[in-house]
Amino acid sequence: MQLLSGAMRSYPWGSHTAIAELRGHASPSDSPEAELWYGAHPGDPSTLHGSEPQDTKPLDQAIAADPEYHLGARVRREFGDTLPFLLKILAAGEPLSLQAHPSRAQAQEGFARENAAGISLDAPERNYKDDNHKPELIVALTDFQAMTGFRPLARTLEIAAALNCPELDRYISMLDVDNEDSTIRALFTTWIAIPVANRTKLIDAMTVAARAYVARPDAVDWIADTLNNILLLDERYPGDSGVLGAFLLNKINLKPGEAIYLDAGELHAYVHGLGIEIMANSDNVLRGGLTTKHVDVPELVRVLNFTPLTDPSIRESDLAETTTANIITYPVPINEFALSALNFDGSGEETVEWSSDGPSIVLCTGGELHLTDSGSELVIHPGESVWIPAANDQVTIRSGGGAAQAFVASV
Repeated sequence: MQLLSGAMRSYPWGSHTAIAELRGHASPSDSPEAELWYGAHPGDPSTLHGSEPQDTKPLDQAIAADPEYHLGARVRREFGDTLPFLLKILAAGEPLSLQAHPSRAQAQEGFARENAAGISLDAPERNYKDDNHKPELIVALTDFQAMTGFRPLARTLEIAAALNCPELDRYISMLDVDNEDSTIRALFTTWIAIPVANRTKLIDAMTVAARAYVARPDAVDWIADTLNNILLLDERYPGDSGVLGAFLLNKINLKPGEAIYLDAGELHAYVHGLGIEIMANSDNVLRGGLTTKHVDVPELVRVLNFTPLTDPSIRESDLAETTTANIITYPVPINEFALSALNFDGSGEETVEWSSDGPSIVLCTGGELHLTDSGSELVIHPGESVWIPAANDQVTIRSGGGAAQAFVASV
């Protein structure tokens, strides 16, 4: 096992305080810190630290030099000679773009198409940076807000009725609860391509009605929460088509430890909070608004899943069956990654014996952790991580005294 340092990504929506304070660094940071990557994605690989200078190198290069040692036979057999997941600390100080990710087949086709068109991988108009899909899981470290998946139409009609906005009602009349997928598609594609003057008029009317509703003493909590989110988005991106798209999405509030899993094609945007995110090793994003980056509406619509999601969150009650001692494993339906939370309450000499036939990354998010294998011991603090190659038979993880927390990513 070796120490692994993450690669910081700065985006305008990042936080000047959340990641810095987690790591014990000066806060606020000079630039917004959005994502800290732990993995071997060629766009920004983490650094593996060895005892000798020549042993310190990017993780993707270390894996390429000895894939059997780092990945193991099973992972190589199923995923080839690359690490199939990417682990991140994500800090949303402001809403992210309205976005979705392609399926593997869509990514392969889109990547080949843009290569054939001669679009550079770093071109701002490039949609497909690789040929992989990007299912993802985010676990809240703080209270976390997100928009995820199209809301069932019965609930959307409740919000529309509460708003009592004639300008909105003419569009809501398109919706049919007996044909949810097709009518959500029709309304979303209408709104995302609506002429600017009509869009501005509609959003202005909706926000006036929303302010009036949330001020009512009898406002229903979940409707008021949804509408306050719409008002927040319009303040940040006034008149943006993504504000209309967001009106159709579930507004999700997570407590620390709760999670959201998103498969290909699910429209979403994280709104605010600090979390641990893990995904298949891809950077493919199709955007539909709430951003200054490249927006490709036809390509986004092509990959979207318009089937409503009742509740895409993973709550405390969902985790009871996967909890063993102080280990919580988050259920996901794919093979590229698994994520477990290790929680040490500081009451004694709690230890976790971790073993896997593939690689793992242990990321500390609280307290002090000691990791021991047959030949060495490493100590890590919040924001620091350890790479455990497949060749490591077993690693003992324990608190250094007091409460501590870690997340372990594996295949």
